[in-house]
Amino acid sequence: MCGVAALWEIDGGAGREVLLRHIGAMTASLRHRGPDGSGCWIDERAGVALGHTRLAIVDLSPAGAQPMASSDGRFVLSYNGEIYNAAELRRDLERRGRRFRGGSDTEVLVEGLAAWGIEPCLRRLIGMFAFALWDREARTMTLVRDRLGIKPLYWAQVGRTVLAGSELKTLRAFAGWTPEIDRDVLATYLRYRCVPAPRTIYREAAKLPPGHVLEIDRHGQTRLRQFWDPLAIVPDSTDLADAEAEERLDALLRDAVGRRMVADVPLGGFLSGGIDSSLVTALMQAQSSRPIRTFSIGFDEPGFDEAPHARAVAAHLGTDHTELYVAPGQALDLVPSLPEVFDEPFADASQIPTCLLAVLTRQHVTVALSGDGGDELFAGYERYARAEQAWQRLSRLPRGVRRLAAHALRRLPALDGGSLLCRSGLVPPTERIDHWASTLAAGDDVAFYRHRGSQWRDPGRIVRGAEEWRVPWRPGAPGGDFLARMQRIDLVSYLPNDVLTKVDRATMAVALEARVPILDHRVVEFALGLPRRLKQRDGTSKWLLRRVLDRYVPGALVDRPKAGFSVPLAGWLRGPLRDWAEDLLGETRLREEGFFEAAPVRLRWRQHLEGTRDWHAHLWTVLMFQAWLQHGRQATSRPAPLAEATCAAE
Repeated sequence: MCGVAALWEIDGGAGREVLLRHIGAMTASLRHRGPDGSGCWIDERAGVALGHTRLAIVDLSPAGAQPMASSDGRFVLSYNGEIYNAAELRRDLERRGRRFRGGSDTEVLVEGLAAWGIEPCLRRLIGMFAFALWDREARTMTLVRDRLGIKPLYWAQVGRTVLAGSELKTLRAFAGWTPEIDRDVLATYLRYRCVPAPRTIYREAAKLPPGHVLEIDRHGQTRLRQFWDPLAIVPDSTDLADAEAEERLDALLRDAVGRRMVADVPLGGFLSGGIDSSLVTALMQAQSSRPIRTFSIGFDEPGFDEAPHARAVAAHLGTDHTELYVAPGQALDLVPSLPEVFDEPFADASQIPTCLLAVLTRQHVTVALSGDGGDELFAGYERYARAEQAWQRLSRLPRGVRRLAAHALRRLPALDGGSLLCRSGLVPPTERIDHWASTLAAGDDVAFYRHRGSQWRDPGRIVRGAEEWRVPWRPGAPGGDFLARMQRIDLVSYLPNDVLTKVDRATMAVALEARVPILDHRVVEFALGLPRRLKQRDGTSKWLLRRVLDRYVPGALVDRPKAGFSVPLAGWLRGPLRDWAEDLLGETRLREEGFFEAAPVRLRWRQHLEGTRDWHAHLWTVLMFQAWLQHGRQATSRPAPLAEATCAAE
């Protein structure tokens, strides 16, 4: 796993020293992603500079160093990721006459791009990847992000300069860029706890969406196209037999896991004791001649400790298991560093245990397999069933009646959550009124589900001077039911913008490579084509996934209510984090900074401290932005270091 940086002064003329200074600072910002080496490549005449930091996983020799040029000299690549079918692709390329200097998947990728072309090559890849590719002949720069968005890639066009990098801080390291915070996107962040692609917290920068290619030509014109679209996969209505589906899924997952166990460095797995991580662990152990390494963390707080479940699964499978019980102080000490780790406002509180697990795991291995993706693909979230039941009841009412009811709810006077009417249960507090009004007014089941997944219900009223950016949504392929539509929403939004962002930043902050076999695109395509009865049956979620797991782990070890991966944040904000939060949420500070309306934020903070309402999730979104803002001001006061890189030049 690695860090990518790219710079293109389209009109040229910047000069070697200027290019080196800029790409050096950009590359240095990614040293945590690749501590094993760094390099840069400069074409002074074209005004192009590529940078790279390396976490060596396969072929640890200098033959795997980047940026890397194709054997014909036309293409130069800076790449982050792993290609799991590199061996097969290499054999195909050798038959076409391509010759290889080393054994890295980077060389396979750059030779494949040169031999087959960009999109034909991408369609052949099994893996996770984000890269910048310079075509010296056509004078074009191409940016690519993998199908599911496992690996990140940011970009910006500053006048006649193109910037790209694995993290937003890479772009900020460019001395000629002074970005502006996008208030409309800030409001969207308050709704979703993260900043959805393709936007970023800055007006001038963007995230490359998953499964997309961005081509920038010699005139600075951009062309964005999609090479893989999960929304085009139609759910299968054919009568696939249970036994056949189980065999096919077992074979797909076994192959996906086996491919991700190839590494020239120590490897292990995250194990929570739930269905997804237990299945990945079981398939790892089934393909290993010795006990694999597994890792979990636990908390002493009731309701937040999954370590005993992980321990039981590890004992059954015979893994070499390591667990760490985290004292509150260890978790709290991590909080001030979160803005640096996540680089952009990010407020999924499971970021804390994920970071702690990454730190523990990195002490023993360099690569860890994760069970992420099972809930989205196989309908594991409890919210799916709740939303279906609620929409079924709500949709019985004519839409006009629902609109009138929503209008009436919004006209109710604002109520403090601690008021007599609210405490009596006769009238819901204002936040629930807003929630009810929004869901009542939803025109269809997709809008209804997206409203239910919102944090702040009307964030445009909380962010000063903002008109909330509405995330565009395509309905996707025809067919399927409400459950399938909810899954697809999460697959293209919640999964890449929240879950995979969290895993990438937490692991790469400590130079740990996380691999996600359930998100092998072949598994994804199979799962999206499944009929409903193979996902949910007789009140059981993830039905088919459980059937495969039953082959390896007794159901009694994993059958329990889904606990989630979180921390007791509500209590921490009233206790050990109170002073930190009070400083960031101070009324004078909020007014002077001018991003948030102070009154509603302070009201929720007061109610939370009093214990009349639990606003920890809402407050955490504001706190993470405030902490990020503070960190950014401190960071910009420090000079950017130059990368200690070996630089090749044309």
